[in-house]
Amino acid sequence: MKKDMPIGVLDSGVGGVSVLKCLRTMLPAEDFIYLGDTARTPYGPRKEEEVRAFVEQMLCFFDEKRVKLVVVACNTLTVLGVETLKKEHKFDIVGMSKGAELVLAASKEKKIGVFATEFTIGTGAHKDAILAIDPTACVAPIACPKFVPLIEGEKFASTELAEAVTEYTDKLKAAGADTLILSCTHYPFIRKEIENALGNDVNIIDPAEETAREAIKVLAANGCAKTQGQGSTTICFTADLDRGIRLAKHMLPDTENVFKLVNLK
Repeated sequence: MKKDMPIGVLDSGVGGVSVLKCLRTMLPAEDFIYLGDTARTPYGPRKEEEVRAFVEQMLCFFDEKRVKLVVVACNTLTVLGVETLKKEHKFDIVGMSKGAELVLAASKEKKIGVFATEFTIGTGAHKDAILAIDPTACVAPIACPKFVPLIEGEKFASTELAEAVTEYTDKLKAAGADTLILSCTHYPFIRKEIENALGNDVNIIDPAEETAREAIKVLAANGCAKTQGQGSTTICFTADLDRGIRLAKHMLPDTENVFKLVNLK
């Protein structure tokens, strides 16, 4: 792998742009290609075999783009097992951090809530990771199936989003959690709404920064980190390009990105 090769970032939709934002901040010299499968989002309710087939298509796209590393900016895809996704692809793959150490460090009472998709909650991966470090922790996994469609549908100021936030945060309050981890990359898009509903008594953790640190470690280990110059960003979607652009700018307000519509089939 060469230093001037780009880094691929993939997600089931637009949510992974929140991870891309963190990667760009911590790796300003790198070139990024983001791929969001907006044609088939959300992945959360889908069967595992179908999701795996979609991921393989996206990884083949990055083969063609000759990337040096792929960051899977999606918790639903990461819990499939990054090692099972690699197959014959030459690049390394970094998945989303489960943030177990971060969330335990932030929680005074070790009462932790997990907001994630139905698929991610169903695997128990985040709860298992937290309990593996601290078996005494009390973990409340809460599936939030309404969030992704509302975010992808740009319903940021809607009654529907307000009701969904109230529904899920009420469950968190009932569980007595003092710390919440946002285990879906879409959820930072509505972090303020979640914070307002929970108040100051609940710490909110986004594992994107820890994910970026892992990417930095892999680049350094392979001797292919780019440290000079200013990197570029190309953002690709598989459908609804105009909507994707609007959502991406909700997280990345600058105008220095190149946007493209691509077909994976």
